[in-house]
Amino acid sequence: MRYRALSGKEIVDVKHGARLGVLGQTDLEIDKDTGHIQSFLIPSYKWFGMKKEGDEIRIRWSDIKKIGEDMIIIDPKE
Repeated sequence: MRYRALSGKEIVDVKHGARLGVLGQTDLEIDKDTGHIQSFLIPSYKWFGMKKEGDEIRIRWSDIKKIGEDMIIIDPKE
């Protein structure tokens, strides 16, 4: 699957019923040897879209349970 196919999808935490963000507003951690995505880094936001410096949510690729047409469903182990 290409990043382009993932971009724009909402990331939803099924365990907490929370919308975490939209892929495309994220950074990626990529294994430099294999080129595989290890995790997504989603910035946390305060009220009115102001970014909290240094705060981010890390979603491991292994936590992804389903990639649908509009959403990526995750079930974090933590």
